[in-house]
Amino acid sequence: MTDANTNAPETSNGSDSRLREGLDTVRETTSRVLHDASGKASDVLEVSREKTKQVVGDLGTNPLGLLVGGIAVGALAGALIPRSAREKELLAPIGKRLGESAIAATAAAKEAGRSELGELGLTKDAARNQAKGLVEGIVKALTTAGTAGAKAISQKPAA
Repeated sequence: MTDANTNAPETSNGSDSRLREGLDTVRETTSRVLHDASGKASDVLEVSREKTKQVVGDLGTNPLGLLVGGIAVGALAGALIPRSAREKELLAPIGKRLGESAIAATAAAKEAGRSELGELGLTKDAARNQAKGLVEGIVKALTTAGTAGAKAISQKPAA
């Protein structure tokens, strides 16, 4: 039994040393991973700062692009986000007035166009009369040509 007692401390010393080695390996690995992650995070932060400066600079040189982009994002958000009952309640009268205004503007533009064409003599009646005159002229020309052709055929050439 003395052999068992003398072997026990040697086994525990071997386990302790392996455990310490394992802990040291874990500490080293953890330290290296944290160092690498810290380096990568600082790189990403630096690139992010540079890109932000670049975007802000580009926006300053092209404000129209910013406006168009903002309108596009707003339209997309408006199309994807459902309207609430309150929004419908508040915006329905405005939409109705806009629709009525658009109809009135279209009617006014149509009337102004007709008036302008009327002053130039381009009305439906004038166009109809011109078409009628054109058809009558074509018929008269065909009749005259037919008559002349018939006379030419009926006359005998002198031999």
